[in-house]
Amino acid sequence: MSRDKTESHKRIIEAAKKEFLEYGYNDASLRRIAAEANIQVGGLYNHFASKEEMFESLVEPAITGFYELYRTIENEYFEETGTADGSYSWETKSEVVRTMEFIYDHYDEFRLLILRSEGTRYEDLGHKIATLEEEITLRYLDVLKEKGCKVNDFDRTEFHLLTTAYVEAFFQPLVHGLDRDKALHYAKTLEGFFQPAWKEWLGI
Repeated sequence: MSRDKTESHKRIIEAAKKEFLEYGYNDASLRRIAAEANIQVGGLYNHFASKEEMFESLVEPAITGFYELYRTIENEYFEETGTADGSYSWETKSEVVRTMEFIYDHYDEFRLLILRSEGTRYEDLGHKIATLEEEITLRYLDVLKEKGCKVNDFDRTEFHLLTTAYVEAFFQPLVHGLDRDKALHYAKTLEGFFQPAWKEWLGI
């Protein structure tokens, strides 16, 4: 990519981020993005095939990193699911704080994902994360059962509703525009609030 094209690409990226953050994906205007980037509208297509591809270029690295962190935390839990005698621990690993730190390291990208993605394939991200959280938790509980640990029976619909509520609560700092310090304080509060409740409800 030539230097001129690289500079144009940077201007487009910044203009697109500004436009999507202000108007959301559906109402974002390629004409305004082009004007902000000081190029012709047709010039956008030398860099991106569509508005959707432009949006994806802004958020995909952040969401990929988010899932990588999610898997890292998942693996840490599965590595410590107990011993052969059936004992186990579920001490706080500050996964909520670590994840909130990652989100605030990519603040604009997650505001786009959570607040401005209607009309894209990311608009149901909260639901996808809740589904992933359910799947991981159920696998974790199965491992505990195999090790002889007692786990409460529970209603799957209630489990789904509680997990969805937890994920929605997690993203509230973005919804309410909390700064980083307040968001991290909230993350500690959220973890301290939900973790004992989960342990009691699941019987672990």
